[in-house]
Amino acid sequence: MRIDLNSDLGESFGRWELGDDAALLSIVTSANVACGFHAGDPTVLRTTCEQAVERGVAIGAQVGYRDLAGFGRRFIDVPPADLTNDVLYQIGALDAMARVAGDRVRYVKPHGALYNAIVHHEKQAAAVVEAVLAYDPGLPVMGLPGSRWLRLAEEAGLTVVREAFADRAYTPEGTLVPRGQPGAILHDATEIADRCLRIVRREPVAAVDGTAVPIEADSLCVHGDSPGAVDIARTVAARLGAAGVAVAPFTAVGAS
Repeated sequence: MRIDLNSDLGESFGRWELGDDAALLSIVTSANVACGFHAGDPTVLRTTCEQAVERGVAIGAQVGYRDLAGFGRRFIDVPPADLTNDVLYQIGALDAMARVAGDRVRYVKPHGALYNAIVHHEKQAAAVVEAVLAYDPGLPVMGLPGSRWLRLAEEAGLTVVREAFADRAYTPEGTLVPRGQPGAILHDATEIADRCLRIVRREPVAAVDGTAVPIEADSLCVHGDSPGAVDIARTVAARLGAAGVAVAPFTAVGAS
């Protein structure tokens, strides 16, 4: 068995610091790096890419709404053409930093409200697909299994990567419980690690109401801004390794 372990990184801004990127980059195998629209500034982005390259971690462009104040967690009704251009702009910005660091952007993952919106929002999902196709149709895209985003991406010929969340609760429908609702965020590292192993083994996990939900995943996400993120990631990696699961990036790493 094999699984990728990813985390949202590069989300500090100026003197404001969020998460322990250096520690997480010593554990995870893929880094979803902010592109400056929901978080991150040029120095943060470049530093994060350099650290990822040093540790052999795959760099992914985490694209989002233009929403620094809301950390990209507020839905914005962006016209599709504008959203396509916003995503293109973000991928290009991060790719420049990644190439200067000695690698390149290896995949694309939407962030926050955009990630959740394109589970069902047809026009916005299509707009993000169009941006990836225009920039590099060889880039894999990451998202929620069963989403319109992944379905449209696959139909367009893009490689899709199904993602499960280590530290988030699921609804009975297999979507994420909104952050504002009770029980949406999981905190117990041991329980999270056990649940991740069940996902890798393709065993159902308990939804927020206790019902069993099947979750398919090629990559597991630990949010870098979650309390205890480093301990959670370390515990998950150790639990998977002890069970004989290889933790490795789903895509190539290194200049090419």
